[in-house]
Amino acid sequence: MDDQRSFYPDHFDLKNWLPISLKEVKDRGWEQLDIILITGDAYIDHPSFGIPVIGRILEREGYKVAILPQPNWRDDLRDFTKLGKPRLFFGVAAGNMDSMINHYTANRRIRSNDAYSVGNQSGFRPDRAVTVYSGILRKLYPDSIIIAGGIEASLRRLTHYDFWDNELKPSLLYLSGIDYLVFGNGEKPIIELAKKIKDGASAQELQQTPQIGYSIPDSLSIPDWADRKTINLSSFSESLKSKESFAKDFKIIEEESNTLASSRLVQQHGDSNVVINPPYLPATTAELDNFHDLPFTRLPHPRYWKKPLIPAFEMIRFSVNVHRGCFGGCAFCTISAHQGKHISSRSLKSITREVETVTKMTGFKGYLSDIGGPSANMYGMEPYNKTICLHCKKPSCINPKICKNLNISHKEINNLYRKVREIPGIKKAFIGSGVRYDLFLNDRSKEDSSLREYPGELIRYHVSGRLKVAPEHTQPDVLRTIRKPGFDKFLELRAVFERINEKNNLKQELIPYFISSHPGCTIEDMAEFAAETRSLNLHLEQVQDFTPTPMTLASTMFYTGIDPYTLKPVYVATDPSEKLLQRSFFFTAIPEEKQKITTALKKIGREDLIPKIFGRHTLKHVKGKPTGRHNK
Repeated sequence: MDDQRSFYPDHFDLKNWLPISLKEVKDRGWEQLDIILITGDAYIDHPSFGIPVIGRILEREGYKVAILPQPNWRDDLRDFTKLGKPRLFFGVAAGNMDSMINHYTANRRIRSNDAYSVGNQSGFRPDRAVTVYSGILRKLYPDSIIIAGGIEASLRRLTHYDFWDNELKPSLLYLSGIDYLVFGNGEKPIIELAKKIKDGASAQELQQTPQIGYSIPDSLSIPDWADRKTINLSSFSESLKSKESFAKDFKIIEEESNTLASSRLVQQHGDSNVVINPPYLPATTAELDNFHDLPFTRLPHPRYWKKPLIPAFEMIRFSVNVHRGCFGGCAFCTISAHQGKHISSRSLKSITREVETVTKMTGFKGYLSDIGGPSANMYGMEPYNKTICLHCKKPSCINPKICKNLNISHKEINNLYRKVREIPGIKKAFIGSGVRYDLFLNDRSKEDSSLREYPGELIRYHVSGRLKVAPEHTQPDVLRTIRKPGFDKFLELRAVFERINEKNNLKQELIPYFISSHPGCTIEDMAEFAAETRSLNLHLEQVQDFTPTPMTLASTMFYTGIDPYTLKPVYVATDPSEKLLQRSFFFTAIPEEKQKITTALKKIGREDLIPKIFGRHTLKHVKGKPTGRHNK
């Protein structure tokens, strides 16, 4: 067991955390809770964790809130009854990570670990956690209001492809018995829902809340929504019959997620209609500051202090998130479906105040593990003219080219880095989040000095010894499908990285992330990839096999074999054996893999690549590490 003294203070007040037991509730003098929040994660009171944020938000609004972390769903269900029935509602989330991604590999094998649980142990949350938790609550408390949220619920708000059962599944609103579904970052909708429920609002009034979904019998008319049109998607049954219908619907859903003036979406499920209301506008700087400036302890609940450490806590313990959203639009990434593509950034004052708090934490030795966000260098980036974005539906602001309306100046983030370095107690502030190098390696760098300065700021002062970036692949057609820049951009970054290291006498590594079996990727593409990366002497360490996650472009292509934007066929490696074969090209130094690859190349008539791939190896290839990038 790790020495807990270096992680936790000697003294604490239990009332600094939200209560998680009946004793803690009674110690506050509460007879009944207003709201109980259930999560599949251990309770870490930190702004990087969704349920603790929602709990703190509701606490600030004056509600009596408790958190029920990782309740046992397999026994007599006493965990679900020990806190009693809340006066207003239950809130349910799977945790910071989709439970199915958390539990299974890309080949549907069960994982033995869970970074969000004590000791990295699996087994503390069920598969399809939102559905399981909600089903139990519905049986125990049939008349209680149940509101689901978090990434698992967001990605399943409409008909979606489920990789693990290899079939389309209906909306969670139809499947799990929940009353309302909050999608995306849920601070604003949960505040409004809580107030309306407290005030005794009718179902019709609750249904007028932005950024929620609900189900209504198709015999009833759907309430009007001012100033926004309503789009009727193909029904669940129609999607089951037609993959093209499902693909067309995905295009609509993604486009409506991208525009600021979103339409309302309606999809029939049996004799009900699932309604998805337009979201709120992205959080302002003042709102985001407000969310982060709540009284987080930044620590796990003391119940865990004498137990093995929670890996996710170790990872974010000394990290600070500076913005949310990502306009990259990568085909496999869930961020646009969940957080959206529009950037919300915190103020410099709020960020530096949090950094100062971190410097006073037990065990802090001067090193921040991350100053970042979904993509670290999108901080402060907004459009020149926001009115243009009201109706823009493009899935990416930077692919295939950078939008002229996007201000990609790195002046704000360069200033942020410098200010953080000046804070007393900071020896080094690392950037652990991903970096979009196409944002500073482009034609605008000729006119904008901040783009030229950023690589130096990053590489000289903010790399922990290894800078991780995600070119994803080498082949142009695959990269176009992924919505990533050409591999030449990575090579340009590599040259810049080496030049700055040499100039400053630094010995640092550039670690690229790569993916296999992504839609559009063939065996030949992986062979070309292996030949090119070997010729470049690249160390293949951070690699993963593609896992289809709900409500992404890539998962839609995987299921349908169709590009939703062109309706043209896309090659997809759906057979598990081919997925494993594609993954083999990451491990060409392993004799067992060499035989499989050689046989495959002969079969497709590309024997010419064999000597390019299997020349004398000068690098030790290590086993690829799962990156978990589907739930950034």
